[in-house]
Amino acid sequence: MTTIKHFIDTHFLHFNAAALKDAAIGFENQIKQNNKMLVTLAGAMSTAELGKSLAEMIRQDKVHAISCTGANLEEDIFNLVAHDHYQRIPNYRDLRPEDEQALLEQHLNRVTDTCIPEEEAMRKIERILITLWERAQTDGKRFLPHEFFYQAIQEGLFQAQAQIDTKDSWLIAAAEKNIPIFVPGWEDSTTGNMFAAFCLQKKMQPSVMKSGIEYMMSLAQWYQDTSARNGIGFFQIGGGIAGDFPICVVPMLEQDMNITTPLWSYFCQISDSTTSYGSYSGAVPNEKITWGKLAIDTPKFVIESDATIVAPLMFAYILGW
Repeated sequence: MTTIKHFIDTHFLHFNAAALKDAAIGFENQIKQNNKMLVTLAGAMSTAELGKSLAEMIRQDKVHAISCTGANLEEDIFNLVAHDHYQRIPNYRDLRPEDEQALLEQHLNRVTDTCIPEEEAMRKIERILITLWERAQTDGKRFLPHEFFYQAIQEGLFQAQAQIDTKDSWLIAAAEKNIPIFVPGWEDSTTGNMFAAFCLQKKMQPSVMKSGIEYMMSLAQWYQDTSARNGIGFFQIGGGIAGDFPICVVPMLEQDMNITTPLWSYFCQISDSTTSYGSYSGAVPNEKITWGKLAIDTPKFVIESDATIVAPLMFAYILGW
């Protein structure tokens, strides 16, 4: 039987297909050189069930850190505990406003063609997290947002309600490896909104949750410690804060702290954003040279395509599937 790797080597020869293969080979070379790899997750990659391949990448030590939106952090667990209650709507382009209202009234929150059930996913996780938030407050302790998720995993609270194989959860794989996760802008996620609501209701002190500045400090320490021994590659899915937050740690260390710092040793971005709009998401890698993030000779790849297609294919290639 032809493997995915063999199929890509044989047929992915030009344009975005060739860029995918070249980037995957570059990723493999980074791992062979004992470099580390940070992966960033923007968009609804967890709801797209990227965990089916990303979790194995983590288990096989091919991914060593994650930067993600708060939505990707929580939606991996939403899918874990409520998968059987999700509803797929292939004809979502045909929905009328009245159809969208009907979904709302059924407490189904739509992400393109997939609806996340509020009670079975969001409220179920809320009940678990609130006990951990309250415990931290009682104990006078503070944690980063993802650390509360790690605690729940370590105590088996999510796994006990799993509706899918836990090996398909990238967050469980990350917790088992105890890799660092950075979640900039966590406040705009569903669980971030829940925490803010509890604070507004005086049920919780905001100080229980460590801040984005503390995430940046944690990232800076990890980058310094890791880059002292190994190069660090940057694999960016989408754009936005999940990518912009971690990549700027290098110029911060160099320019704001005057610490000589190795640049990222590899860069790849999967994006469908257009460069001419001035967006960070669409910026070509060479622009990052001007910001002191990448070097002239850093291996650089851009794949202008759908990340829900490209990322699983690349991970399959790297895993030798």
